[in-house]
Amino acid sequence: MADVTLTIDGKKVVVPKGATIHDAAQAAGVFIPTFCHDPELSKPGACRICVVEVPGMRNLPASCVTEAAEGMVVHTSSPAVIEARKTILELLLENHPNDCLTCAKSGECLLQDYAYLYGVRFGAFGGERHRYPVEEENNFIIRDMNKCILCGKCVRACAERQARHIIDFTCRGFNTKVATAMDQPLTDSDCIFCGSCVAVCPTGALLEKAMLGKGRRWEIGKVRTTCPFCGVGCNFDLNVKDGKVIGVTANPDSPVNGRDLCVKGRFGIDYVHSPDRLTTPLIKKDGRFVEADWDEALDLVAQKLGEVKAAFGPDAVAALSSARCTNEENYLLQKFMRAVIGTNNIDHCART
Repeated sequence: MADVTLTIDGKKVVVPKGATIHDAAQAAGVFIPTFCHDPELSKPGACRICVVEVPGMRNLPASCVTEAAEGMVVHTSSPAVIEARKTILELLLENHPNDCLTCAKSGECLLQDYAYLYGVRFGAFGGERHRYPVEEENNFIIRDMNKCILCGKCVRACAERQARHIIDFTCRGFNTKVATAMDQPLTDSDCIFCGSCVAVCPTGALLEKAMLGKGRRWEIGKVRTTCPFCGVGCNFDLNVKDGKVIGVTANPDSPVNGRDLCVKGRFGIDYVHSPDRLTTPLIKKDGRFVEADWDEALDLVAQKLGEVKAAFGPDAVAALSSARCTNEENYLLQKFMRAVIGTNNIDHCART
């Protein structure tokens, strides 16, 4: 494929033919803000915050959908571009809750970041404001459409990444919003709560319910780990504050799954600090479970397994392994069953 050479803010850039101006800017290390753009999704060119100036073009084109051309000269921060971006931000803020001080997304909100970057404040325009009720009926996702900037990322993630088509744009003009069919709550739709919409949302319109009120974004540490629920090997970031896991967020650099997760992987981590979780072995005495130390518990297991094997043969014993265990632990269990017990009766919860 042929290459094209263009100039961006005085830098010569060579990119493959078909690349956009935004692609070229990234290759040159030139920052262009975006809301609706996502490298894993289709390109609607909707938000217009990524506009640039190209001499010879009548208007300011959106860099995320404008193809780079041979000899093109691009200005990403000319006075006209800065003025256009400021106006877009002012319009967005005019219909946005002015609650950054208490918003759970503060510190990771692109609208907040760009408003700070360009020195834009609330109140440049007047007019009607939305007062949508906050949807928090389900156990996983909080939807506050008052904070939605209509970038459409959630709609495209649901349709293109998950092929679910649960949400889409509804109504027209000022009343446009992202909603389910008939504007029903997510719990009344066919949503499987994978959370892909939450992973791509640039503002506080979509939030992980379990993390609400647990800490400010800059107070939370992230630890990359592998999901324990099955054998696929999805990666995600454990969000940790004060030594406790408070939630899960997707990491686009995950080699297996990217930002895609199932409902268990994204929202099922609450068992880690559950008060119902066993912290010591239990053995049954006189019909009741009582706490025991590991030596006593393991001795009892060995005794009972030996009794069953002696009375009914090794095939009377079976074992179920778990995807939450490491490969080494699962290997040892099957080795124990085959070499010590003498049976092949072993299965795994992730085998389908």
